[in-house]
Amino acid sequence: MPATDDIVRRLYEAPPDGFVAARAAAVDEARKAGDRETAKRIAALKKPTVAAWVVNLLALRRPELIDELAELSTALRTAQRDLQGAQMRELSLQRRRFVTSLVDAARRLAVASGAARAKLPLDEVEATFTAALAEPDIAEQVRTGRLIRAATYAGFGEVPRPRLRLVTDDDPPSPSHTTSPFSPSFPPSSPSSSSPSSLPSPSSSPSSSSSPPSSLPSSAAPSLASSSSPSSTSSAPLSSPSSPASAAQPDAGAAGASRGREEVAAGQEAVAGVSREDAAAGREAAAAREAAAAERSRRERERRRRELEREFAAAEAAERRADSRLQRAEDAERDAGHLVEDLEAELAELERRRTEAVADVARRKQARRTAEREAAAARRRVGDAQAALEDLER
Repeated sequence: MPATDDIVRRLYEAPPDGFVAARAAAVDEARKAGDRETAKRIAALKKPTVAAWVVNLLALRRPELIDELAELSTALRTAQRDLQGAQMRELSLQRRRFVTSLVDAARRLAVASGAARAKLPLDEVEATFTAALAEPDIAEQVRTGRLIRAATYAGFGEVPRPRLRLVTDDDPPSPSHTTSPFSPSFPPSSPSSSSPSSLPSPSSSPSSSSSPPSSLPSSAAPSLASSSSPSSTSSAPLSSPSSPASAAQPDAGAAGASRGREEVAAGQEAVAGVSREDAAAGREAAAAREAAAAERSRRERERRRRELEREFAAAEAAERRADSRLQRAEDAERDAGHLVEDLEAELAELERRRTEAVADVARRKQARRTAEREAAAARRRVGDAQAALEDLER
């Protein structure tokens, strides 16, 4: 008797419409050989669907393609786990092309085995190969060549793991949490406030130069006030060219204006820095929102996945119960068939013996008739002899 693995391979390689008859023949052959364990193992094999048979055909006759499928599956999961976007896009294109080539190769094998091309469920075959790329367990089932039904997968690949980082005291603070020396509401200076025309001219009156310009920062006010204080206490006119205060006033005003412009420029730079920090904080907030949305989506997918897994487990349990009932019914049917065969054999033996008995009765009847004729003839001879004796005595 051939090895069990060869029998199983032949069963799953042949078209599924003849699976049940071929399995029953293999079981009977194993029982006749006295190998009850092999018979039990073969009887437990389940009939594959047409889509599963097409996938099995490719796995059994072109195993190198299934090896390439496993390699591509590993590369896809690695790229997705490492968040490699460019490589992920390239591998996704490669995945689609590869699945199409697998379906085409499986279709050619099925047609060569006698299947009608129009009746092949190629959508289910494609879904099975796609699921095998996403799930290593499904890929392993496909590799065995003993798939009994098509597989499906709702998503693709593993859910990306979030990139976590250990936060320590040595880590620099985030830009969005750095305290700026300037308030974010620091008002920007208008062009007129930094223009030299807003500063006091040398020919301005004492009353106009006695107070610091309101458009300058407060740090520039003391210097301008101190430069104008001699003119406020002196009784000499400010316009006199011989007055020392009049000569020093333009230099002090120019120096104060220069310091004012520098401080205004520093303030504007600080405001620009704060704006950049605000923009960075906005980008971080947007990234945080996107991450939160991705996390919600991931949790929703995970919840949906758990629900589908529960439904799948319940469906599998129901299928196992149905398969068990089907197996018991098939065993009972097979046993009843064997009983009928045994009874028919016994009936045939009894019929043969009956025929022999009828023939024997006919032979014995003929012998009886022959004996009766011989007895009648003997009685006639006795009568004749007796009559002759009587005549002689007279």
